[in-house]
Amino acid sequence: MLIAARHALDVHSLQRVAIVDFDVHHGNGIEAVFTGDSRVLMCSFFQHPFYPFSGADNHASNMVNVPLPARTRGMAVCEVVDMLWLPKLEAFKPQMIFVSAGFDAHREDDMANMGLVEDDYAWIIEQIRTVAKCHAQGRIVSCLEGGYNLSALGRQRGRGRPFAGAGGNLGRLLFSCGCVRT
Repeated sequence: MLIAARHALDVHSLQRVAIVDFDVHHGNGIEAVFTGDSRVLMCSFFQHPFYPFSGADNHASNMVNVPLPARTRGMAVCEVVDMLWLPKLEAFKPQMIFVSAGFDAHREDDMANMGLVEDDYAWIIEQIRTVAKCHAQGRIVSCLEGGYNLSALGRQRGRGRPFAGAGGNLGRLLFSCGCVRT
């Protein structure tokens, strides 16, 4: 996502891009490159303490890092999105949204100890789509960055078209091994 966001800014002359990272791991590389860059807003939640043991102490105005303890359930995550991410995204008005989609926070994924379920992801994705429709002409670039329980991924795959515009579905997103732009 880092390279894609930089490309959108430098080559396509966008003025504001948002990077939304839902994953059990903190996006330390993205944070390191974009901290203090007023053209980029990063919204992230992650299990903490957990590898890479970063993100909890960055208070830059363009970083909305929300470290969450192990066993955090979907209701608490949705509250984070609603109370912390969405107001910042609405005020920032991104022209494009990049999503680091980590489904490893699913309660059945043994990579870590978070407690999200399919409905939680669907709600988060719908919030991202709403912001994109309002401010970014629906432009979203998404990339699968985690999710290791194949049963949970398979059920998520059947959830419809979260980042699709005229076509596509989450299954294509999850199993394309690349990025999808709609």
